[in-house]
Amino acid sequence: MTTARIPAHLGDFWRAFASSMGGVDAARFYEVCIFGDSEELADELAALVLRGTKRATAGSVWSCEGEGKRLPMPGDLSIVTNWAGHPLCIIETEAVEIVPFNEVSAEFAATEGEGDGSLSFWREAHRQYFTRECARAGRQFSENMLVACERFKVAYPPSAHAV
Repeated sequence: MTTARIPAHLGDFWRAFASSMGGVDAARFYEVCIFGDSEELADELAALVLRGTKRATAGSVWSCEGEGKRLPMPGDLSIVTNWAGHPLCIIETEAVEIVPFNEVSAEFAATEGEGDGSLSFWREAHRQYFTRECARAGRQFSENMLVACERFKVAYPPSAHAV
């Protein structure tokens, strides 16, 4: 498994966060997080995080494994950016639960905060997303595929001009 390094172009943002906290161990950095797989979706989901509506995310377990990346765990810190790579905030992982896609709960779907917050919306939107992700990796979507359901909080709010 590889250890994530803070990209140079995000160093100032990370240092401002660390300074505001009285210091933060850079080993807690997990990843640069761009939600979604298109500019429209990434920017929409990042806005939901900034508004406090989106407090969770889901990723396929095999995708992490395929990238040689460990699964997120409590205490991890990730820099959320928009599609263009501009840093917006830093999130801290609070909990991660691994469940099959078809066992994701309505409560988790509501915490993820997308669409109307319903489980049916979550399943349809994520079925489409994971189908695209699987196709890019030469895999096939399955209702039984394992999903890392990650809950997070915003640890470093954006400045007024960050959005």
